[in-house]
Amino acid sequence: MSKQYLTTHTIDSAHISDIFCLAVTPTQILSGGSASTVKIHSTREADFPEVQILQGAHKLGCHHLATSQDGKRAASVGFDGEVTVWTSARAGQEGVWLEECKIVDAKKAGELWAVALSEDGQYITGTTFDGRINVWDNASGAEKIREYETKGSFGMSIDLSADGRFTVSGHQNGGVYVFNNDTGRLMHSLQGKYQNLCLVCSQPLLTV
Repeated sequence: MSKQYLTTHTIDSAHISDIFCLAVTPTQILSGGSASTVKIHSTREADFPEVQILQGAHKLGCHHLATSQDGKRAASVGFDGEVTVWTSARAGQEGVWLEECKIVDAKKAGELWAVALSEDGQYITGTTFDGRINVWDNASGAEKIREYETKGSFGMSIDLSADGRFTVSGHQNGGVYVFNNDTGRLMHSLQGKYQNLCLVCSQPLLTV
């Protein structure tokens, strides 16, 4: 039985040009696109007002955004390969997004494409143009702690289990890979019949 969804609100002219990515927290919507800014709208009010603009977040535009489930961390990826980690939990400035750090080993185009954060935002994982999967620890200043190899197909989508133990990636050749971040090993490889796997999602209680 199908379920009908009704539009709650429309934000007209949220950006001056293309919107490429969206991410949500319990109280906000983050959006990015071909412009250099990332915009934040509040969901606490009926008209979803714009509450913050991250000016110059990415000079060439932003193609991916991700947020932690607790809404306290976000990551944005620019077309120049620059990755910025943001926090909204700094003492005295709760709810205001501030730059926390940058992932310094990914600053070239294509080095990092899709991104995902663990539930508490401690871990961030990302795909690359050549099929590698990287995991960084935000608690250690975005230090890279894992690097996985696949069959070299463009990593188009990625997700982390809520506890950060497992990474799931989807690739241009239709393959899905499941990695155990505790052991650093590939747990499962699923080769599909379809190409361009643009979205993967892990269940909250994913275990292997």
